Amino acid sequence: MPETRILPVSSDHPSANVIDEAAAILNAGGIVAFPTETVYGLAADAFNENAVRRVFAAKGRPGDNPLIVHLAG
Repeated sequence: MPETRILPVSSDHPSANVIDEAAAILNAGGIVAFPTETVYGLAADAFNENAVRRVFAAKGRPGDNPLIVHLAG
C-alpha cells in the first residue's frame, strides 16, 4: 500500500516547500487530496495511466464513469 502523508498548508500563506512536495508526488504518479469549498478533491497526473488508475481505485469508481480533468488557463 502506498505511503500516506499529511502536508499541512495554510490557505492564507501556502508554503512553497509543501507545494513543491505535492508537485513531486504528482510527478511521481501519486495522488494528492485537497480540500475545496464543499468536498475533498483528488489530484493526479491525467497523462499517467497508473496515476489515473489509482484515482479510480481510491474512489471505488467504475472504469466506465469518466473523471473530470482540470487544466490551467
